[in-house]
Amino acid sequence: MRRYHRPRMPAGKAKAKPHRRSSPAVRCGSEQKLFYRDAKYVSKYKKLRKQQNQEGDILPTGSEHEVGNDKENIPKPSRNKKKKNSLQSLREEYEKKRAEDEKARMEREAIIQAKKEERAKAEARRKSLREKMLKKTRSGQPVMKYRIEHLLEGLIESSKK
Repeated sequence: MRRYHRPRMPAGKAKAKPHRRSSPAVRCGSEQKLFYRDAKYVSKYKKLRKQQNQEGDILPTGSEHEVGNDKENIPKPSRNKKKKNSLQSLREEYEKKRAEDEKARMEREAIIQAKKEERAKAEARRKSLREKMLKKTRSGQPVMKYRIEHLLEGLIESSKK
């Protein structure tokens, strides 16, 4: 009995396995995303540096320290005032919003409490009516007094409408 053998590929046509290198030409999905994100940040940084060089405002890096530069040490009072004013206005706005939220919450709680009380009253009314309707005499007959009262109340309410 002969076994089936796969035909062999000629040596020149064998498939090459892809290398696991991180070259710019071949990247997988997440590596490519990281590469493009980093490239975006690098280009933004370069644009910013170029713009600052044109304006003449070069930011000192770790190796470039200017000793004795008094202009940087002087605080700007106008900027601090703006910060304080903005901080105060933000705080006032926050307090106002918080007060409004608290007021709205209290109103909602009052409405919920009123609904609960109304529900409790209706429940008590139904319970007492049920007890009266289910009341029996000694011989086991229903007490007609309460049933007639209930029918009379229903007729009076329907005639008012």
